[in-house]
Amino acid sequence: MPVGASPPKSINLKPGFPHTEAPVTLAQSIRVRGLVQGVGFRPTVWRLARDLGLWGDVRNDGDGVLIRVWVPDVDGADRLDRLCARLRAECPPLARIDSIERVVLDLPGPQPSDFQILASDATAVRTGVVADAATCAACAREIQDPADRRYRYPFTNCTHCGPRLTIVQSIPYDRANTSMAVFPLCRACAAEYADPADRRFHAQPNACPVCGPRVWLADGEGSALPETDPIAAADRLLARGRILAIKGIGGFHLACDAANAAAVAELRRRKRRFQKPFALMARDLTVIRRYCAAGEAPAALLTSPAAPICLLDRLATPTGPALAPDLAPGQSTLGFMLPYSPLHLLLLADWDRPLVMTSGNLSEEPQCIDNGDALERLGGLADAALLHDRAIINRADDSVVRLMDGAPRLLRRARGYAPAPLQLPPGFAAAPPVLACGGELKNTICLLKDGQAILSQHLGDLEDARTAREYERTIDLYLALFEHRPERCAVDLHPDYRSTQTGRARATHGGLTLIEVQHHHAHIAAVLADQGWPLDAGPVLGIALDGLGYGADGTLWGGEFLIADYRAYRRVGWLRPVPMPGGTRAILEPWRNLLAQIEVCFGWEAFQHRWPDLELTRRLAGRPIPLVRTLMERRLNAPLTSSAGRLFDAVAAALGLCADGIAYEGQAAIELEALATAATGSASAGDGYPFGRIDTDGGTLLDPAPLWSALFADLAAGIASAQIALRFHLGFCTAVAALAADLARAAGLDHVALSGGVFQNRLVLEGISERLRALGLTPISHRQVPANDGGLSLGQAVIAAAR
Repeated sequence: MPVGASPPKSINLKPGFPHTEAPVTLAQSIRVRGLVQGVGFRPTVWRLARDLGLWGDVRNDGDGVLIRVWVPDVDGADRLDRLCARLRAECPPLARIDSIERVVLDLPGPQPSDFQILASDATAVRTGVVADAATCAACAREIQDPADRRYRYPFTNCTHCGPRLTIVQSIPYDRANTSMAVFPLCRACAAEYADPADRRFHAQPNACPVCGPRVWLADGEGSALPETDPIAAADRLLARGRILAIKGIGGFHLACDAANAAAVAELRRRKRRFQKPFALMARDLTVIRRYCAAGEAPAALLTSPAAPICLLDRLATPTGPALAPDLAPGQSTLGFMLPYSPLHLLLLADWDRPLVMTSGNLSEEPQCIDNGDALERLGGLADAALLHDRAIINRADDSVVRLMDGAPRLLRRARGYAPAPLQLPPGFAAAPPVLACGGELKNTICLLKDGQAILSQHLGDLEDARTAREYERTIDLYLALFEHRPERCAVDLHPDYRSTQTGRARATHGGLTLIEVQHHHAHIAAVLADQGWPLDAGPVLGIALDGLGYGADGTLWGGEFLIADYRAYRRVGWLRPVPMPGGTRAILEPWRNLLAQIEVCFGWEAFQHRWPDLELTRRLAGRPIPLVRTLMERRLNAPLTSSAGRLFDAVAAALGLCADGIAYEGQAAIELEALATAATGSASAGDGYPFGRIDTDGGTLLDPAPLWSALFADLAAGIASAQIALRFHLGFCTAVAALAADLARAAGLDHVALSGGVFQNRLVLEGISERLRALGLTPISHRQVPANDGGLSLGQAVIAAAR
């Protein structure tokens, strides 16, 4: 084959057993569905067919993989059974088999005398796109071997690793449908591509230094620098304290030496990210374990093909070089990941300390993916840029995972996980096709088709105009990529969400049935779908704890107890509502939530009279109290909310955490958890602060007034802030679990579904789950999708389908 030639369209292979003239006794069509394209599945089929003496062919098509086999002797049925069993047992590392369907074929005319791997069929799309995968061990060895032709080549990959979603434009997943189409294979790469015994057989991003993408180093103005080894040059710049923009698999990162305090501070200044934690990348587990606890379970996550950022507990006494003090201000964890591409592996090869590896953007903007856009937007942020010419088609941020209550929990589902489809629970096989538009923050979209949910990668907050444009593009992309023709469009109940407005417009223009879904009902439905709760299994008691969502009564909900299934819900309990003085400003300035709690529980004058000597009282007295109280009394820009998130903000403000303002979403609650974690194990914390209950005709209110009396008394007694934070967490978990148990028993239920962003707090998830189990109930919590609004679109989709 000449250099630059395209790979062959089909491959005719003698399976290694002698052809006989024995009559064919059995022929079958075997349909394999799941994640079976671009992962080395067809060569696995060929290898097994060779071992078992089968003739026929295998191809990719829109439904997955289609195998046709002819068995030339009397034990054919046994051989076919063994083939299907071995397909499951010897499935390639990145593949996932969802189903194997077998149909007996009419005996064909001329029987085959070999086994062929055929070209893909462009039939209707019903198969999945595999997520991007971290560099496998074999490819890592090659780029470190001076004798290998791929030595130090930063785009080395095979069917077991490399980019997938980020380079694909359409299905079937063939090279012509990816951004690698502009790089014709050289003779050596084409030979690998055509050889089913090679792990690069039909590896669509396959490349080498002769025929593949290239990397170069550019200065701050975008001009290429004359470096023979750009990665080594970038390494030297980082060691000198410079900030680099680095083009990766799913977008750009901004990188600097995590042990260089001046570089980290300068990166914060340039990026305008003054408090939010930075993600870190370390060469290997040994480096990570110098700074954080990373036992067997975290290590398995870090080294998995998904290679997410893992939130790990800091060591009390680190053993590595001292890191910059403001990598994760106010937090007890660090977010670490391992190098997941050859470029990252080469860059960190000699580093005994981590690099900051944060998203390449200004704060709250979407991550850059294009060279020109990056040079324009990151020109003032980075001193140099490490660029390459493999186009990123689909943006994919780094995924974030935290181990809680004995299992990994996704906080952000993106690179390495999306868009791998989720199997829907029993009862949804015939569900109509749905487009679900998600929420306003941490947005994802979800497509429902053929008994599967296709959840997009994390898209971000739609309040940002760039993110909103990317959101519209991603909807169009997914509809085209999966040839999806929705009949229903699901949106949040909030009329002002951009996602709701987008869904309304698409439903109107496309003649789709519009289904509005209450925010917290969607949260509960999402965790049910996540955990495989059957459609007709009946309701559960759902606990939805988050920042806020639009309630059916026009108020803002966020601390909800719902009896719910996929079709309907009934609100049976909630946190006692308080005003949000200033509306959105109350989210940004936690002292406002504290004042609202004080006003509702005691009244400002009574509070001042009862605790006049608290430093907190003096701090609050300096605020515009009369004006804010007037807002609350007259309900002027002070909507009522039952939000658990705002209660956590209020407690944080009482302890002096982020009282004046937050720098990123959830900061006050995150720092409150970190403070409480410092006191865990303290025997003096007891059962925590008490809550009261108020019974109404509509349900039971969980009243925080007793908590505030006890908390202010502890402040007056000089109790340490960490103890107070822990007592709040303990009391909150006890009160929520006890009310849930009473409500569940009254309804004859024994399962409790937990969802909402507050359940990203490890103390809350584990505390409530442990108490529910002790009360004889079974908690259900998220694993495959985030508990926060990143899972909202899945809940919307299954509700729309169930109705």
